[in-house]
Amino acid sequence: MRRHTPAAALAGGVEGPDQLRYFTEVVLDAAADGACERGGPLPQGGPEAVAARVREVWPTALPEHGTGAVEALRTLVGAVARGAADPADPHCVAHLHCPPLAVAAAADLAAAALNPSMDSWDQAPAATVVEQDVTAALAGLVYPRAARPDALVTSGGTESNLVALLLARERARAAGAASLQVVCGANAHHSVHRAAWTLGLPAPVTVDCAGGRMDPGALERTLAGYGRATPVLVVATAGTTDQGAIDPLPELADVAARYGAELHVDAAYGGMLLFSEAHTRRLSGLDAAVSVTLDLHKLGWQPVAAGVLAVADADVLERLALTTDYLNADDDTEAGLPDLLGRSIRTTRRPDVLKIAVTLRALGRTGVGELVDRCVDSAEEFAQQVDQHPRLRLHPGGVGISTVLFRPVAADELAGREGDARVADVRRKLLADGRAVLGRARAQDEDGNDRLWLKATLLNPQTTRADLAALLKLVADTAAAPHTTRYTVGDDR
Repeated sequence: MRRHTPAAALAGGVEGPDQLRYFTEVVLDAAADGACERGGPLPQGGPEAVAARVREVWPTALPEHGTGAVEALRTLVGAVARGAADPADPHCVAHLHCPPLAVAAAADLAAAALNPSMDSWDQAPAATVVEQDVTAALAGLVYPRAARPDALVTSGGTESNLVALLLARERARAAGAASLQVVCGANAHHSVHRAAWTLGLPAPVTVDCAGGRMDPGALERTLAGYGRATPVLVVATAGTTDQGAIDPLPELADVAARYGAELHVDAAYGGMLLFSEAHTRRLSGLDAAVSVTLDLHKLGWQPVAAGVLAVADADVLERLALTTDYLNADDDTEAGLPDLLGRSIRTTRRPDVLKIAVTLRALGRTGVGELVDRCVDSAEEFAQQVDQHPRLRLHPGGVGISTVLFRPVAADELAGREGDARVADVRRKLLADGRAVLGRARAQDEDGNDRLWLKATLLNPQTTRADLAALLKLVADTAAAPHTTRYTVGDDR
């Protein structure tokens, strides 16, 4: 093992792994030390305190002379680990921010070291095969009855939704239409609106939602206002960010088909239910969509990024085709070299498929499904504990996939916005203390009024009942103590 590895050593080649091995040990030691020093799901003190601690050990981003690889790794990896939000901590439950599997992170290290670029075969010969086979398998999971399904690897749900709208726009143009009208629920992810803006499409028409789910009757009334001369893409959601709600996909698909509209489903969160024998039925109707967004860096335990866009018919991807001589010259393609440029709107792409492939091989469909089931079960257990807690109240909508909304009863005892302010304050107090990372969501209460709720998104399959009980006690105790926590920089109220 090398102990004097130079900072400019390369990760590839025959000697690269030996060079990397020592640096990896340094990184892992620094990460472990940082996590121990942090001692919880989040660093204490808020934004200014965290920034001060980082800059204390890292006063300049561009020194005149380097400090050497080992010192640089120890200092910066340690600082980032000490100041990290740790999704593996059972009290870090704010976002769709998963703890990555160790096997996936190890595969990602290999991907970074080998550095194949997924924009031409001669940069990624073996990785091309892996991507072809994994995307085919995932497309078949989404569309089990389709003759020629296909899928692309993306950077996540935002890119997948963008490409889905792009493909729909191009289909509309090919049919002679001037534009495309997107129709989505009020519960749709913001990336749908951003994609329409990016593509120069009219602003999406928003359909009412009942209980956080798109209302088929409201969709029908909306579509009835368009003639068939106006192409419409309906965007449904299977797993909303705020509540984990799944739209009634079969009913929405029927309404869309009746009016000649296409359906895209943003299943960035809920799509992984396909791996679960117990819960896949909740995605009934998914395969009626022309395209489906998945994110394996949510309920799939992959390091960011690991997105997928699946399509029912591979032909719809032909509109991404592009030829440039240095990457996919016609004669090279005719000679049998695979054309990767039309597999993405990006050019240079890292081999994010490798960690997905390793995970699928290591766990299999049933193994991934068991992890999904554990998170869903944890959310159900958490909801039961909230419902039985005298100082907390469960949102009347119940559990959405692995998301639970709840509120301190103390907030209900305050009038109007004061109650919401207490909820926001509880969340910030826990963040400032570094004791818990909870999300926030505004959702309708049983009396029809919108209120602010604490949000727990449970993505750690190793979370125990005791972990959940401890988190609830922490929230209830914090809510009972009078306090006001404000950060100097920013405010999330």
